[in-house]
Amino acid sequence: MNWKRIGAILVMTPGIASELWAQEVVATKQADPVSFSWINWVVLVAYLAGMIGVGIFFSRRESDSRDFFLAGGRIPWWAAGLSIYGTQLSAITFMSVPALALTQGGNWTRLVGSWTILLLAPLIIFFFLPLFRRLNVQTAYEYLEYRFNVIVRWLASLTFISFQVGRMGIVLLLPAAAISAATGVNVLLAIVVMGVLATTYTVLGGIEAVIWTDVVQVVVLIGGAILCLGASIWAVGSPATAWEMAYSADKVTLFDWSTSLDAPTSWVLFIGFFFINLVSYTTDQTVVQRYLTTKDETASARSIWLNAIMVIPTGILFMALGTSLWVFYEVHPELATPESADQIVPWFIVRELPVGVAGLVIAGIFAAAMSSLDSSMNSIASAIVNDFWLRVKGEATPHQELRIARILTLIIGALGTAMALIMGVLNITSLFDYFNLMIGMLGGGLAGIFLLAVFTTRTHWIGAIVGLISGAIATGIVQFDTSIHVYLAGAAGTVTCFIVGYLSSWVIPCTRNDLAGLTIHTMRRPQSQPQEEVACPPSMKVSTR
Repeated sequence: MNWKRIGAILVMTPGIASELWAQEVVATKQADPVSFSWINWVVLVAYLAGMIGVGIFFSRRESDSRDFFLAGGRIPWWAAGLSIYGTQLSAITFMSVPALALTQGGNWTRLVGSWTILLLAPLIIFFFLPLFRRLNVQTAYEYLEYRFNVIVRWLASLTFISFQVGRMGIVLLLPAAAISAATGVNVLLAIVVMGVLATTYTVLGGIEAVIWTDVVQVVVLIGGAILCLGASIWAVGSPATAWEMAYSADKVTLFDWSTSLDAPTSWVLFIGFFFINLVSYTTDQTVVQRYLTTKDETASARSIWLNAIMVIPTGILFMALGTSLWVFYEVHPELATPESADQIVPWFIVRELPVGVAGLVIAGIFAAAMSSLDSSMNSIASAIVNDFWLRVKGEATPHQELRIARILTLIIGALGTAMALIMGVLNITSLFDYFNLMIGMLGGGLAGIFLLAVFTTRTHWIGAIVGLISGAIATGIVQFDTSIHVYLAGAAGTVTCFIVGYLSSWVIPCTRNDLAGLTIHTMRRPQSQPQEEVACPPSMKVSTR
């Protein structure tokens, strides 16, 4: 299984930027794991117990589904920003990004891709955020019903749900396998512990528990990366020594200005990641949900900017960590190294960091894996409750809303944990990969639909669906039938969806909806209800939910 190519498709769908660089660690043999000392165990258990405490604390503040999914707008902007960042920073990212700098010829060129968030932040803040906030939506896909109709809303939401369900097992299994190889902890035990704990605090505390555990996780992981960087540099003498070794070995390549489209050049990365990030920040409920948990539009904008600003220095930090680990093991060739490069970070943590500190950073990796799971759980439940259950039911009491939200979260968490266990026992990850790949082909098209919704007034719902299908086909062609690098597949899908969807809306006759307050061209005109008419075949009644 080629994880890099699978990962490149995964990032074209909501919330999977981290899997882009995942390597196959599941089947890797454990290479001489060391004893995880009792002090490390105490720190790990205390950290994980604290996360349960967070869930219990916030469980008392949940009164309805809006509290459970949006925290009643109580989240400070800085916490929401850290949580957005933490949602993108999975355990796989923490382990695999340094592995790139370690193994791929000192390739730091991926940093160019991460910088595109600085261009996207103003786009999100000035065009998408006002629409989401002023319509008071609970999911990103609710906006699509206002703009088009319920069919487009359901199609987009179902695509998101399907992909998130398919990925949950992988985001638990891969970190568990890497931690197991480094520490000797049983893979299945690690999966069960992470799955049960993440499900527990998410069921209890909802999005507030998820966000505040994200905040702690970000602090611990960034702090752990800084400690690892400092320890590895200290062990070789000085920063100057480490830099000289890395530079002379050509381990810090930042730009590749060649014009090839079949290699990860700077141009390919810049264009590809612009659209990859566009997908995440406009169509991914796990991200959109977080910047809707703040009190107002200004606070949401600040949270988006905080995340964007953090991406730059932390990207450099993770690449520098990978390079410093290469220097460390070059200077100390007598030290054992794992068989998979993705295991190098937890391997180094357990063997080289002080006892206790190592336990805390490993706990942070556990927490990062749980963060990926809890984000999926809460956002999937939010989409099911708001886009389907309440949309069909019409009305429910606050108690009923909260009860169904917690039940769904429990079921989703159990499903994700079970999937990881099944993949770990039967080694059938390839089936889930191909499922995700097929669903993932729709990711670029989803971004295209949102662009059509926000920036055009001509596009109707049939054109949007035609565009989505065309975008999926274009993504598949780039992925499977051309030599173009897969990083550009999402760009191809988004652009194709936009062009075909717009032109189709000119060719296919359809009654136009009232667009007051629903596009950047009509934003100043008030709009309070979803579309009541779907006048081109067939018409259907749409409620106000």
